[in-house]
Amino acid sequence: MQYIFETEHLKIRKFELDDARCLYKNHLEEEVKKWIPNESYADIEETKEAINFYTDCVNNKHLPYVLAVELKSTGELIGDTGVNEVEGNLNEVEIGYGICEKYSGKGYATELLMAMTEYVAENFEISILYGRVMHGNNASVRVLEKNGYEFVREEFGAEDDPYGNGMLVYKKVC
Repeated sequence: MQYIFETEHLKIRKFELDDARCLYKNHLEEEVKKWIPNESYADIEETKEAINFYTDCVNNKHLPYVLAVELKSTGELIGDTGVNEVEGNLNEVEIGYGICEKYSGKGYATELLMAMTEYVAENFEISILYGRVMHGNNASVRVLEKNGYEFVREEFGAEDDPYGNGMLVYKKVC
């Protein structure tokens, strides 16, 4: 298996079709559905289609650029991370990350975001990264702030804010 980059505890790589069951299960977790409701897959087949799409994007180095996150010690798929375009802004992306519940609260999301931010800054022509978090997702706010992302605004009416509570937007200039 070819890894794209590693951190102290994590290995980051392209998704493989064998990841479908675990990715599907991870995205059905209550915390994921609560904070990223549009990231759940309908079934394993849809998950496999997403993996094929993600792999194609990574192979061709275009956005969205979504990667699998493994725990080094076990090889278990524990999350994912990626970047996607900010509409109309060529040198800006929105970064996302998620760690499954079993491994939440152990610092892995902070470690992952730091490494992914560095990777994107070094490998893409990106000068600004944004992190968008649903209002109330305090754990993700802490992860962004620990990585030097600064609060810039609140936005309302976003399609990925089904509760209508607003999104907190954080920014990091590379």
